[in-house]
Amino acid sequence: MSHREPQVDEALGVAHGLKPEEYQRFVGLIGRTPSFTELGVVSAMWNEHCSYKSSRLHLRQLPTKAPWVIQGPGENAGVIDIGDGDAVVFKMESHNHPSFIEPYQGAATGVGGILRDVFTMGARPVASLDFLRFGSPDHPKTRHLVAGVVAGIGGYGNSFGVPTVGGSVGFNKGYDGNILVNAMAVGVARADAIFYAAASGVGNPIVYLGSKTGRDGIHGASMASAAFEADAEAKRPTVQVGDPFAEKLLLEACLELMASGAVVAIQDMGAAGLTSSAVEMGAKGDLGVELDLDRVPCREDGMTAYEMMLSESQERMLMVLKPEKADEAEAIFRKWGLDFSIIGKTTDTKRFVVKHGGAVKADLPIRELGDQAPLYDRPWTATAKSLVLDAASLAAPISVAQALVTLIGSPDLCSKRWVTEQYDTLILGNTIEGPGGDAAVIRLGDGPKGLALTTDASERYCQADPVEGGKQAVAEAWRNLVAVGARPLALTDNLNFGNPEKPQAMGQFVGCLQGIGEAARALDFPIVSGNVSLYNETSGVGIPPTPAIGGVGLVADVAKAASLGFKRAGETLLLIGGAPTWLGRSAWLATVLQRDEGAPPPVDLATERRNGEFILSTIGRGEASAVHDLSDGGLAVALAEMAMAGGIGATIEQSAVIGPAHAFFFGEDQGRYVISASAANAQAILAAAAKAGVPAARIGVTGGEALRLGAEAPISLDALRQAHESWLPHYMDGPGGERT
Repeated sequence: MSHREPQVDEALGVAHGLKPEEYQRFVGLIGRTPSFTELGVVSAMWNEHCSYKSSRLHLRQLPTKAPWVIQGPGENAGVIDIGDGDAVVFKMESHNHPSFIEPYQGAATGVGGILRDVFTMGARPVASLDFLRFGSPDHPKTRHLVAGVVAGIGGYGNSFGVPTVGGSVGFNKGYDGNILVNAMAVGVARADAIFYAAASGVGNPIVYLGSKTGRDGIHGASMASAAFEADAEAKRPTVQVGDPFAEKLLLEACLELMASGAVVAIQDMGAAGLTSSAVEMGAKGDLGVELDLDRVPCREDGMTAYEMMLSESQERMLMVLKPEKADEAEAIFRKWGLDFSIIGKTTDTKRFVVKHGGAVKADLPIRELGDQAPLYDRPWTATAKSLVLDAASLAAPISVAQALVTLIGSPDLCSKRWVTEQYDTLILGNTIEGPGGDAAVIRLGDGPKGLALTTDASERYCQADPVEGGKQAVAEAWRNLVAVGARPLALTDNLNFGNPEKPQAMGQFVGCLQGIGEAARALDFPIVSGNVSLYNETSGVGIPPTPAIGGVGLVADVAKAASLGFKRAGETLLLIGGAPTWLGRSAWLATVLQRDEGAPPPVDLATERRNGEFILSTIGRGEASAVHDLSDGGLAVALAEMAMAGGIGATIEQSAVIGPAHAFFFGEDQGRYVISASAANAQAILAAAAKAGVPAARIGVTGGEALRLGAEAPISLDALRQAHESWLPHYMDGPGGERT
């Protein structure tokens, strides 16, 4: 069956997402008009999603090295050393556009893709997390999108057999037309058995592994690099379809194959499928690659070279094998019921050659496909600074108690149990702390060690001041890990922004990166992997700048990990880090006064580090029975969460309240924690704090079945729980919210 290929010209290049000057750059690079397949290859390799052409320049400023970093950005995932010969492999990726178009499969394949990135490195996945942002609850699509995305994440993760242990869910009208679905996966491997993508050796077989190739996902990477207009629904065919059971088989087969010593290099077929995986393997190894597409296992008849090269069908891998081990490798994959086909070889030509039906469909210089990708220093404008709000000038329209009930029942701060109950959080049997705490904690093997994991970002802060917002996102992730007693080690990020061709959006990106870099350096919290997701805009309106941060920390002994629930009555409550005063861009201001204004709270990184180190030492000595960091909603929301988690109330003494009550209870000043401790331990903690120069004050005591905030009327724990637990289930029971 013959296929007439369209005439390639600049207009077709533009239709493939290339700018006219980029198309001409490619023609100049190869010295002729490209073939249709070559145009497809370069449109995939040079789009934003694969080439990072708008962001590479600025990403270089981020700190990526530390003595414990084994592999930083540039591979399928980052790798850090956690001692005893063990390594943690992790990364975060976005599936924003596909999840808006087809929420179940978009979210499911996002989970599948990030799990592959981890086990491609030779690691067995042990946990996953997510970071989700939806539009306004009253937008007509939001309920449908929440239902589909949550079902997709649960459906894939639960079936694959990895626990979803944490995450973040928020609502903001800025995401009405472009939701965020970021997935993070974490795996464990031996530090001396990490696998990389760089091919080596001339004449080695290149092997296609996993599921068959179909027409799903063609132009998926290109679609991820374009803004949404009114035709988003028409892009449904570019969303891939996932099969978690096939991926589980792929995991086991890959790990068995790696243990056999047959693997030279391995690359996940993710964005841009066979194209990017083959090009990256060859280019990283300074070798050429020759592919024969007649040998690619296909599940649809009559697929063209163009379609095969751009398909993003799921659960596929590309490997370079040792020739003498090819038969052994094939036997392993056949045993697991998966496709195994030698589809090419490495060469010394440094060319990327694709053959199909006896004809050469592409013959391109392999290194230049990556090295010569456009690199832009796009114009950008800094976000104007907002005025600092004086908390004393903000009149509180309702009491502190009423405001607390309102806040903990609001879409952002309400219980997300409706979401997490759809996830298997306990499979594998190593979850110590699941969703709902400051960070998740999982046990590693049979020893005392564990990992703490978190995802975080505050788009409210980033929109008001990208630099401070970027700093705060990193500091918040660091605090979350510290609050469970973990030593923060490294982070991954998912940088979700609008159209980089607009100076305002590009300025948000540059500002957030500056803040992220400053905080990561100050906190010894290097960035070892990540993803950039640009063009998150619909009909010209970009999303709020949202740099999601995924943090990983090491818990020396999981038996000593801290949690936020009050443990017993009669304990002393201590506020660490000083009295709050900052209401600009706070949850209280947005929810109670319906105002989104003012400068966000500044982040003093030296103070952040000092206070965090103090909390770690306090937990390490076993002096604190409950610990919680203060973030959205400030002190009052933190106390309510601690009381609800422990089933024990608390009284905050009126004498402890400094300044306006609404500022004291809802201010979002950074670098602060609440601790509960026995009276004797509390004295020791206060003495140690004075010695370390850390602000610390006794503010109250635990006990009873209500929360008493200074002079306010008590709020029963039952009333708190009712407010906290009811919003999301009631919302999802509305029209269009039925579970899918």
